[in-house]
Amino acid sequence: MIAGRSCIEEGNSAQVLSIVLDDKSQDLVRSIGWSLFPALVEGLLRKEDKDHPNYLAIFNHLLQTCRPKELLIGLQEQLGVEDAQTKVERLLLLMQPLQKTLLRLDAPRRASSLGLTLSSMMDHVAELPLPETKEQEQDDVFSLCRCCSELMEFVRPFIQEAAHNNKPSNSTYEQEVRAELHIFFMSALKRIVLEVRLEDPETLELSPLRSFASDILKHLSAIGVSLPGLVFLPLTRRKKLPDFLEEETRHPKDALASLAHLVYVHHMATDTFPCVFSPVYTLRVNLEHVCHLLSSTNSTRIQKGLDLLEKTLQRVDDHSLPVELLEIKTFLTLSQELEKVMTYSPEQEVRTKGLKVFQLTIDKFDHEAKYTFFKLVLKTSSHSGLQGYIIKNIKNQVDFALQPGNTNSWFGGVHLLPLLRFVFILPDGPETDLLKFLDRVMESLNLLRYLVIRDKVADNKTGIWTDFSQMEESFLKPLRFGLNMSRAHYEKELSGTMVGSQVKAENINVSVGDQTLPQMTPDSQMQALHSALHMFDMMESVLVRIEELVETKDQK
Repeated sequence: MIAGRSCIEEGNSAQVLSIVLDDKSQDLVRSIGWSLFPALVEGLLRKEDKDHPNYLAIFNHLLQTCRPKELLIGLQEQLGVEDAQTKVERLLLLMQPLQKTLLRLDAPRRASSLGLTLSSMMDHVAELPLPETKEQEQDDVFSLCRCCSELMEFVRPFIQEAAHNNKPSNSTYEQEVRAELHIFFMSALKRIVLEVRLEDPETLELSPLRSFASDILKHLSAIGVSLPGLVFLPLTRRKKLPDFLEEETRHPKDALASLAHLVYVHHMATDTFPCVFSPVYTLRVNLEHVCHLLSSTNSTRIQKGLDLLEKTLQRVDDHSLPVELLEIKTFLTLSQELEKVMTYSPEQEVRTKGLKVFQLTIDKFDHEAKYTFFKLVLKTSSHSGLQGYIIKNIKNQVDFALQPGNTNSWFGGVHLLPLLRFVFILPDGPETDLLKFLDRVMESLNLLRYLVIRDKVADNKTGIWTDFSQMEESFLKPLRFGLNMSRAHYEKELSGTMVGSQVKAENINVSVGDQTLPQMTPDSQMQALHSALHMFDMMESVLVRIEELVETKDQK
């Protein structure tokens, strides 16, 4: 063993080849020939080496002669060598030898060995950098596409062994191979497919990664796995209590969400899905996957969650989702996850898409469901921007209800008043931070101005005049008081800053509301304070207009 390795490392591969091929050496080669793999693999990776043909001849002879058990151990050891520079080349070099060795094993040992080998190879492939553009995928700059293609070639003979072929077998070996392949494909969906952005055929006609994803779904079907059963598993498995660890290994949530994305966004394997499932049922199922994806901090996963929700909602008729669906916890979770995406995602594109999908969700609710959803968000959300957006939606619904020929009892009269009470209130009374709640306050003022103009006192279709005195006490008077206090505070800050800047231009601190801003120059500080005062002017102008309109109507 030592002499053989030394000869290979020192360039005497021809001598080793002659001994390995000698008939008298075959018993020794069969027993310990695999121990030459470390030196051989290093030599094979040096493709320009003059002894490369000898390395290859020795390697192939060992694959044919050595016992498969020892061969598998030797090859797996080489696969596990940590060398960043040769990781891809080493993996591609060893795939076919590993496949041939596994096929030489006896059936009882082959299934478990297959699982270990696939897991090891997946660990290596999943560590490769991901292509971020279609050009990187086309050029395969990180070799990920080639590795994925080779993985599919690697599993092909085992799929043929385990495939049902319309004749289910009770063979223990076949069942074990199916189980190992199942785990491998779910791992590929989770660790590779979910992490990459698949290009549409219009963008990239021949996409290796899209082909890889499509092959996974085909192979899952070939070994008897129901794709609809996997997609709908979040709902159906609630009725069972399987072993938790086994369930997470066989059906990780990431993999199930990745599968749903392939089916409903990229329309893969749709021919395997029955047409009997209603769009509402499909929505309920996919909401589980969507919420899981949106809970991630990874922008690719969040984007896929938004795409899946959008495609699923597009199958649902507008104004059709009943209020009963809001009793399902997932809908509340969806609202919370979308709020996080719209407000905290660092990418503008993701925030914009989140808002678009949020509005699409609202559009699918019927009137009662919209009413209930608006009240729910106003009660549970503390984000001024989202509160303002909901109030703007309320205004649109009221405007629609007041149009001739439209009957909508939920956004008028008796039903509307309780919702308006959630709108026309300051979160912290007169001491509310008006800049922090700028969006909410401005949209509330705009809605109130609209109602005062649009709804005559004699008609009172919205019920606004029935409850107006209470709204004055809970909203208008505290707002007027808060505006006066805030303006006085900021004018004092501005005056102090102007005096300070005349004495010495130095960096200083400024507090806006209850927040201390980073150090600013006097000019920057004055600009921020002027901006705040301008916001107060905007609020006051709308407030004054409302007071004028109310006074005019009172006189009439």
